Amino acid sequence: MTATAQSRRKQRRARVDSVLAARYYKTPYDTNYVVRPEGRLTLKFRLNQTGNSIHAKGTVNDIYSKADLHTSHKTTVAIVGIYRGIGVGIAVNPAKWKGIYKDYEFNLNYYSNRLSLDASYQRSSTLSGDIERNGMQRLESGDVNMNVLNLAGYYTFNHRRFSFPAAFTQSYIQLRSAGSWLAGFSYQGGSIKTSDDLKTKNPNAPEVRIYTGHVGIGGGYGYNFVLGKKWLLHFSALPTFVVYNRNNFTVNGERKRAKHMRFNMIFNERAAIVHNFSSRCFAGITLVMNNSIFDDDVVVVNQNKWRARAFFGMRL
Repeated sequence: MTATAQSRRKQRRARVDSVLAARYYKTPYDTNYVVRPEGRLTLKFRLNQTGNSIHAKGTVNDIYSKADLHTSHKTTVAIVGIYRGIGVGIAVNPAKWKGIYKDYEFNLNYYSNRLSLDASYQRSSTLSGDIERNGMQRLESGDVNMNVLNLAGYYTFNHRRFSFPAAFTQSYIQLRSAGSWLAGFSYQGGSIKTSDDLKTKNPNAPEVRIYTGHVGIGGGYGYNFVLGKKWLLHFSALPTFVVYNRNNFTVNGERKRAKHMRFNMIFNERAAIVHNFSSRCFAGITLVMNNSIFDDDVVVVNQNKWRARAFFGMRL
């Protein structure tokens, strides 16, 4: 490569870095409360674990049925690189390599000071637990299949002084304690049904299918509590009221739709602890949960989806 070509490449890199830096350090926030951290590049090591549990009950043809199920926990290890607010990462699941964990899960999280979004999709065949219908039966892994999608979107009113990214991505630093009212929406939808494998093992087992589809809107509150300039504690909750409901419950081909809503809500909760050892090094843990209660004349469904994360990072 000639000296001229090398010079042009350096100039292009410098222009790109200048554009990214201008975007990164743009300050539509109160710098007495929120600032950008030092360094261009952030490297993070993360340990993640997720889980999901489903509880459902209903009466079809005067026969009461109840299910208490949970998936296998998913554990992944990830390495993430973030340059001027733009990041890429790679995650591995040791249990997947060994063939122990066979489910599929996708998570997408976006956090800014004004808007935030959590999205997760899970396809699971490891649901196991108890199902009651004319006696108790034990469902093993592979007997039930589940597909479920969770979405939660937030708008932060006090976005100039309160920062979600300070707690969940560390792309900002919260200097002083602050809170904010939140507005947002939730969506939760999916299906749970007994598999062909269960019917093969037990021909007398009922064919059960639970379908849920809900849209909720609501408001909540979040708070970042700063202790001694080193610690950040975050708590937030956004309860939403279901305004659209498509629950139904099918047993052996007999289908019942949900009609009258008695109590239908989706709750979104977050918590975080972040410790800044210095301006360059930090560590912490976060917890994101989606809980739902759907109670009507025919079907009652409760889902509890959670993701816990521990991390260590360095800014270079």
